[in-house]
Amino acid sequence: MSAFSFNKLVIFGVGLIGGSLARALRERAGAKGRVIGVGRRAHSVARALELGVVDAAATLDDEAALAAALEGADLVLIAAPVAQTQALLERIAPHLQLHTIVTDAGSTKGDVIAAARAALGGRIGQFVPGHPIAGRESSGVEAALPDLYVGRNVVLCPLEENAPEAVERIAAMWRATGAVIGQMPAAQHDRVFASVSHLPHVLSFALVDQILATPDAELKFSFAAGGFRDFTRIAASSPEMWRDVCLANRTALLAELDAYTEVLSKLRAAIDAGDGAALETVFARSRAARKAWQERGGQGAGDTGGAAGTTGSSAAGIARATGDAADAAPGK
Repeated sequence: MSAFSFNKLVIFGVGLIGGSLARALRERAGAKGRVIGVGRRAHSVARALELGVVDAAATLDDEAALAAALEGADLVLIAAPVAQTQALLERIAPHLQLHTIVTDAGSTKGDVIAAARAALGGRIGQFVPGHPIAGRESSGVEAALPDLYVGRNVVLCPLEENAPEAVERIAAMWRATGAVIGQMPAAQHDRVFASVSHLPHVLSFALVDQILATPDAELKFSFAAGGFRDFTRIAASSPEMWRDVCLANRTALLAELDAYTEVLSKLRAAIDAGDGAALETVFARSRAARKAWQERGGQGAGDTGGAAGTTGSSAAGIARATGDAADAAPGK
């Protein structure tokens, strides 16, 4: 684990993500700096203070407390729904000191970067966009874990205005939690995560909503078992956060939804035609890809310190596995 130290870390949104960072830096990395939690509501940050996740707390409606929280801060994390980014940065900007580095934990990056540019203007170099790829179906500071980030990917999307030292400082912070660091351009990030994160959440919410709309929903839920549990686990995630993610990344997400709908249409046609060979070909190819991904640890890019293109060997391995499965499937 990387050694890491800081003077003051201010976390806007001390829930699962922000709270887990605070706990990891303190309990895993042994960092001694002060952690200040800032929230919209007094009771949420009060709970973080009560649990010992933060050393002090402030609310956004208390200007004096906000200024005091940011005074002397070397690090700031925005761990709030992405739609709140610009408003939060506008509140922070008047109190932002020249040495302070700000980062975020948003699941989308194009909109967050646009918000940061609008709010910070010429000080945009102090903002290093980031995205920890970790979470649980539970939310809130009570769900925060000191080992949430161990072995998990954190993607940084550096700006041309960022000093290399600022990017490395944020990378070092996440490494201290046990995370693995990678980098990619913001546009690529949003396309990738529309596919592997945002779309699965939409599908999970949709399945539950579909069942709810049926007259025998209660009966169906009473017989739901492992497959339903596994597929819909993420439907217990924060509705507010995922609403914002879907709207923020709508272009990439709509493209993924259209592609998924096309696959569903082909599967429907195969089922309707009784074409078992076509179904098995798709199922075998998908099974092989899932197994290849799981065998390499169920994770994405490694600690490249560079572009996402360095993950090509892993992608090629999955492609070979899926090709072999397709060749062995009926009808090939």
